[in-house]
This record gives sequence, structure tokens and C-alpha cells, in this order.
Amino acid sequence: MTLRARKTQEVTTYQPQYGAARIFFLLTVIVLICVLCFIHIVEFQKKENLTIIPPRVVPKKHHDVCTVQPLSPKEDLEEKLLLESIAWPETPPLPTPLSMNETSYPAKSTFTILPQTGGGQWHVGDKLKVLIKMCDFQGHSKKSGGDVLFARLHNPTLGAGVAGKVEDHLNGSYSAVFSLLWEGSAWVEVTLVHPSEAVTVLRRLNSEQPDRVIFQSLFYSGSISETTICNVFLRSTEQPLCNYTDLHTGEPWFCFKPKNLNCDTRINHSKREVKQNLKANEEKLFQLGVNMKVSIPASGPASVTVLPRQKGQAVVNSSNMESGPSGYYYKDEWQTLSGAKVQQLNTPSAITQCLKGKVVHLYGDSTIRQWFEYFNGALPDLKEFDLHSHKQNGLFMAMDIPNNILMTFRCHGPPFRCHPVPISELRYIANELDNVIGGTNTVVIFGIWAHFGSYPMEVYIRRLQSIRRAVIRLLNRSPGTVVIIRTANPKALPSRVSLVNSDWYSLQNDKVLRAIFKGLNVHLVDAWEMVLAHHLPHNLHPQPPIIKNMINVLLSYICPIKSG
Repeated sequence: MTLRARKTQEVTTYQPQYGAARIFFLLTVIVLICVLCFIHIVEFQKKENLTIIPPRVVPKKHHDVCTVQPLSPKEDLEEKLLLESIAWPETPPLPTPLSMNETSYPAKSTFTILPQTGGGQWHVGDKLKVLIKMCDFQGHSKKSGGDVLFARLHNPTLGAGVAGKVEDHLNGSYSAVFSLLWEGSAWVEVTLVHPSEAVTVLRRLNSEQPDRVIFQSLFYSGSISETTICNVFLRSTEQPLCNYTDLHTGEPWFCFKPKNLNCDTRINHSKREVKQNLKANEEKLFQLGVNMKVSIPASGPASVTVLPRQKGQAVVNSSNMESGPSGYYYKDEWQTLSGAKVQQLNTPSAITQCLKGKVVHLYGDSTIRQWFEYFNGALPDLKEFDLHSHKQNGLFMAMDIPNNILMTFRCHGPPFRCHPVPISELRYIANELDNVIGGTNTVVIFGIWAHFGSYPMEVYIRRLQSIRRAVIRLLNRSPGTVVIIRTANPKALPSRVSLVNSDWYSLQNDKVLRAIFKGLNVHLVDAWEMVLAHHLPHNLHPQPPIIKNMINVLLSYICPIKSG
């Protein structure tokens, strides 16, 4: 059995030859192991009505029972610290029935540019500070925090833009701070993504309804086929359970057992539907153009004029992403403030020269597949093999034989919202990394975030910890391997998306991803800031000008400019 083999035992019974004492002993051990394995999952659900179903399997001889690996003490502590680090301000409980009158309303809120210290002028290298005051539908000042706000400084004429850092003062007011990075006009834009009351709903949905994105699998044998529901969490029924927890990574996944087929007859995985229950009027908290993704007006001037850098003024350099922006746009080209200098590789020959002799493996969701599609379209000598894979799922493979370039894409393991994908093609990133030989001519790229918004954060943390362990193993055996991670990004939020894939979920996931991989020899493509700072509308799959800039950052990590 390989490390990536999946456990597919179903409910069975003990044979008569087992003595009563032995049966009692084995059952005691089974209960103890399963309690330990599932305790950290149960903890964050114990107050809710969702039942976590452990694998209802009785072990056959020489087989383990529980395939969900508990966190190590170190990782358990890390999880607690991560949850504390992303703790969102308390948001108000919602009255019943819900009235919109006292909820945050961007049209009656304002932002104000604060004067420069000492009443002076602004210069390149200075910080611009903005005060944001939130009001409700009646125009009354809010008294608590928790609103989700984005801030951007931009100059359309110069093709310039940079993301701002927002601070919540927990009293209805917020500050946004921007680095001034170009000469000329700089316009402030502040956007309410979600009122704090909407965050109350989003929190509750992930706690009470983490199974609201429903998956299914087809089971098939001979002339018999059945489809059953699958997920990380399943609600209690009398129906037996198939346990597909990955033996190597410990990632839990369960399906209800078909009535007439065995668990090992499962042949595919797909998204089925989304079912979520909102309370009366809660949908009004997610109105695009009213209180979701809406600009907040300025109470005075919305722009400043930035003068050249003063003599002795420090150059903005963000070696720590938490202390400032990771980069900015100027003339529509992304400039980094730390790490590798971004090269503008604007021709197929320049990109090919960078990738010559390299094996590039891409893993993750559709936002990583978008990069594979970019290379496949931009490089005329990169020819894709027809593997008869679904265009959404992969596996995809392309080669440029004259230049010895191999590029692959594979989707990440469940929960992956997709059209039916064969089980053989549904693999966890950590397991795939363990099969990569690595070396100086190998590039590993992954991004995994968009399919985890509907789950409690602990599920995402567990997945990233598993991938990190695999990255460490890869870098230990092949230190020259280039590892690049794509972060999350803001997206359009139609109502059907906002409740399962909100920017608030993505923002929290993004913070966790950065923290988990901090300190490792990996590179980040900061998709979050590259989308937020750009003038184009937010989109789950960013538009071509943004993708082109992301690819330039990516290639600059693969082929850095040699110093000297």
C-alpha cells in the first residue's frame, strides 16, 4: 500500500472466533484512538447542531481504525496562535426581526484625508493617513468596529496604484495608511466590502453550516451505479459511512455508503449544489451596490499632490509585508518593494529563455490553472498534450521539446468544487510534492484558497500545515528547488458567491497562508495586493493585464537578475 493509499473500509462485524475479552479490549482501543484523532475537529463544532461523523468502521485484522491524524503539540499550539492572530473584532448580534436601520451604510459614511504633520506638504516616501467614519442607514455614527474595508491610493493617468493598510479602532472609526510612492496626484479610494453585521452572518454560516457546499461521488460496479453525498463534515443519519481520509496527510473526507455497493467502487468526485439557510432579511446585508463592495465618499478633498522625495528621505522598502505594501503599480507595471526586482519579460522568446531546461509543476485551484493557460497561450513552442482531461480539472501537460521545457497542472484534492473528476486524478498537494525529485531546474508553484471559504479556519490550517511539511521535505532533499506560492485575491461578489467565497473569508485565509510559510525559502506572488491596487474590477480570475504582471513576478523568482 502506498503512502497515498486511501482507507475505504466499511461497516463490518467481528467474527465469532473473537473472544469477549478480546473484543472488549479492541473496542476500548478503537474508542480511545478515535477520540484523540477527532478531538481538535470536534472542539470548534461542539456548541453547534452539526454532527461530526467519525468513521464508523470496525477494523479488520492488522488494519488501523482512525485515519485522521491528530495535530502534533507544536502544530496544535500554532493553530491556536494563528486563530488568535486573525481574530476579528466582535460584531453585533443581529436583532430578530432584522432591521437595516442600524447597520453600516457606505452612502452615509465618510473618509477624510488628515493633514500632513506640521501642516506641511506631502513628498514621495511620506505616509498619507485617512480617517474613516462609519454611519448607519439613519446617518448615526456607528459605535463598534468589525466592518470589512479595503483602501487604495491611485493615479489613473500614471497607471499607478498601491494598497493601503486599514486599522479598526473598534468604535466605528478606522484609519487607512498609504505609502506615497510616486510624484503627482494620488487619489484615495475606500470601499466597504461587508458591514460588520454581515460578518456576523458569515461567521455563523461557517460554524453552523460548513457542509453547505455539497459534494458527491459516483459509485459504479457492473450494471449498478449510485451517487452519494460527500464532505469533510456530514450530518448524522443511519446511513453507513465510507472513510476516505488520506493515510499520509491525515486529510479527512467522507461519503455516505451506497446502499448496494462497496466503498471501493467510488469512481469520481464533483460539486453537487450549494444549500444555505439565512434567517429573515439577512440577505439584505449582502446587496451589491448598496452595502457590499461600495465606495465610501470623501468628506473633503479625495486626493493630494505628492512632491519629489526630500533630501535624506528614507526609501520605502517593505522587507516585512505586515509593515507596508509589498509593491505598487507604476505605468501599469508592478514594482516590488522587497525581494527580486521584477523583470518585464514581454516576448515569448524572453519567457522561453527563462524557462529553458526547466520542469514547472503547478498545483491548486483555477487561479493557478489560469497561469498554466497563460503560458500555454503565450509560448508558441509550448505544445499541450491532449490527455482528454476536463478543461476545468486537469491533469494538463505541455512540452517545448526544442527548449526542454515541461509544464504540468493538477488540481488540489477535496474540497475541490468541480465537474466530475476521476478519483485517480484527485490528489493532495502534499502527496504530489513528495513525488517531486526537485533540484535547480525544478519549479513548484501552488495556490490553494478559493475552495475553503465555507469551512471553519481549522480545516484550512490543517491543509496548509500538511503542505508545509511536504515543502520542508522537498527543500531538505533538493535545496535548489524554486517554490512559489500564489496568495488569495479579492473578487467580484454576486450574492451567490458572497456567502461561500466572501472576500472576508479570503482575507482571513490569506493571513494564515502568509504566517504558515513565513521563514521558509519560498516566494510569494502577492495576488492580494496586485488585484487590490489595480484599477480593474476585482475578479476571482484577474484580467489579463494583472495576470501578465503576476507572470513577470513569477518569472523574476525563477530567473532573478544576477547581482554584479
